[in-house]
Amino acid sequence: MRRLLALFLALPCALVAEAPLPTYDIVIYGGTSAAIIAAVQAKKMGKTVIVISPDKHLGGLSSGGLGFTDSGDKSVIGGLSRDFYHRVWLAYQQPEAWKHEAKEKFGNKGQGTVAMDASERTMWIFEPSVAEKVFEDYVKEHQLIVERDEWLDRAHGVEQKDGRIIAITTLSKRRFAGRMFIDATYEGDLMAAAGISYTVGREANAAFQESLNGIQLGHAKSHQFAGKVDPYVIEGDPTSGLLPRIQDRPVGGPDGAGDKKIQAYNFRMCLTKVAANRVAFPQPPGYDPKQYALLARALAQGSTHVFGKFDLIPNAKTDTNNHGPFSTDNIGMNWDYPEASYERRREIIAEHRQYQQGYLYFLANDASVPAKIREGIALWGLAKDEFTDNGNWPHQIYVREARRMTSELIINENHLKRQTPSPRSVGMGSYNMDSHNVQRIVLKDADGKAYVRNEGDVQVNPGRPYPIDYGALVPKKAQCANLLVPVCVSCTHIAYGSIRMEPVFMILGQSAATAACQAIDQQVAVQDVPYAGLLARLQADGQIVDRVGPPKAPHREPKDLPGITVDDDDAQLTGTWTPSTASVSYVGQGYRHDAKGAHGPTSARFAAKLPKAGRYEVFLAVVPNANRATNAKVTLEVAGQPTTRKVDLTKGPANHLLSLGTYDFTNVTPAAVIVSNEGADGFVVIDAVNWLAR
Repeated sequence: MRRLLALFLALPCALVAEAPLPTYDIVIYGGTSAAIIAAVQAKKMGKTVIVISPDKHLGGLSSGGLGFTDSGDKSVIGGLSRDFYHRVWLAYQQPEAWKHEAKEKFGNKGQGTVAMDASERTMWIFEPSVAEKVFEDYVKEHQLIVERDEWLDRAHGVEQKDGRIIAITTLSKRRFAGRMFIDATYEGDLMAAAGISYTVGREANAAFQESLNGIQLGHAKSHQFAGKVDPYVIEGDPTSGLLPRIQDRPVGGPDGAGDKKIQAYNFRMCLTKVAANRVAFPQPPGYDPKQYALLARALAQGSTHVFGKFDLIPNAKTDTNNHGPFSTDNIGMNWDYPEASYERRREIIAEHRQYQQGYLYFLANDASVPAKIREGIALWGLAKDEFTDNGNWPHQIYVREARRMTSELIINENHLKRQTPSPRSVGMGSYNMDSHNVQRIVLKDADGKAYVRNEGDVQVNPGRPYPIDYGALVPKKAQCANLLVPVCVSCTHIAYGSIRMEPVFMILGQSAATAACQAIDQQVAVQDVPYAGLLARLQADGQIVDRVGPPKAPHREPKDLPGITVDDDDAQLTGTWTPSTASVSYVGQGYRHDAKGAHGPTSARFAAKLPKAGRYEVFLAVVPNANRATNAKVTLEVAGQPTTRKVDLTKGPANHLLSLGTYDFTNVTPAAVIVSNEGADGFVVIDAVNWLAR
């Protein structure tokens, strides 16, 4: 009798345990910004949704240290992506948000825009903790179901039937069934486990008639060693071996050849000099100062690049990124990450953390570092109130690129330049086609002397915002009919260099969720969702799918300008000037900048022998941007007499030729304009000088 009673009492529990698990309308794998935005959109469209996140912290890089947003042209950021940046703006309207500095003390400088845009009620520069709270607010407001620290069983965790995913299972043996699936990871793990075709690395230029893909030495002008730094342990002695952090292999082919290597990763660090909120840089376990011998050699030869990307965010903190030839980018140490096992990825991440923390510790403490740099670095530390459960270190490594899906449509450089149409746009991108360096190699000059060279850096503006076609978000129909991929989209390496920005991932996350909901409602494959209906819903929800307008003014040759023009290629340069083509409008083959003073004093003298005496108006060709100096020192030499003035380089006329005034010149003494970075409060950029007879 007692046994029967015990069995009866246990029966309800057994029934509960054996109840079938729910089948969600949409299962999202990933904890990135795209994942949370996709979940919000699905919920707003009345669907049941669950987020399976390998991460404990939500938001990916947006809450993982990348607070100096790569916004590009913010006018094409709409929908829930813009809502995110509006919510950040709201957070900083509260007085209690400003704990370590007064709001009015914050410089309000963003990346090509203001940080706090009062007219648009958006904010593009923020602390990691504020961003994470915005994502957590989304979860609470929309009652999202989020399962954290759940990792897909990549070997056996994807159930498929009749060309559709039925369910996924995690390493903890939990099964999640769904009607539609979204892979919103940076790595594309669900996509790969489902058998979707993908690629890793750089395509050859010839594959898609591109110009910026594949191996890049010619375009890799930024983040280079200022001089020819010897690569050997004993300078000039190849038998002594290479210094650490130099790849002991040939470049791999000519410019434009394809390979399987990927651009460097790093952590976007949140640093501060506020004593009450500062944690001194720790010496990491296994610290080896020899790993930074190449850095020491570059510094000894005069490199001063160290402080170039301490970009300010609120509360006297930074988003500190890679800058210079030897910095936080761990070049060449991540090539196997995209397809690596979880265990191997953890090893790679740990090695990156050790390298980057060791880099900081070395700069702050090693006697080989010039005292001025060492003392300057020692003023900084990790922000005590950020990443509090991870030793104040970012919880997300910057996976700049991993797998990329290969679908029926592969977006390439020509789509971004609008030379190939994208008729089914679901959002827009606008940032530079941007690849960090891929490898650090040894080359030889004409005299046979070996020197170190970084390879892979590309920074080229596509010209104007461009549409992103829906076809890049869906796999080939024969491979899977109910999966969308808004992060590891189908595109080439160099196209991904522009698409891979956090605002765009949120845009594509919302669009992917919208398409998934409509596929459910219409009982069709994601590849067959009618575009007209998808477009209507996206526009109703504030997505910006195209903005037709003229491209930015293309570059002009010096001979195309009236009068006498001297290009920066023909100027007399002093100090280290970095060539660039990141902005579209310039004279000649590019322009140069001073890296915001990172390499020390610079000057450029533009001199011309005028054909006859008389009055000439002098124009300075400018390449405006919000990060430029507002007080660049410009000296005009008129008939041998100097006239100095301060010039605001953040803005300029429509033709980008800024008048410096009209003066009486002789044809005996050369006319000249000297631009220097003395006392400059931002980047000093040089392009060309033009003298026009009046």
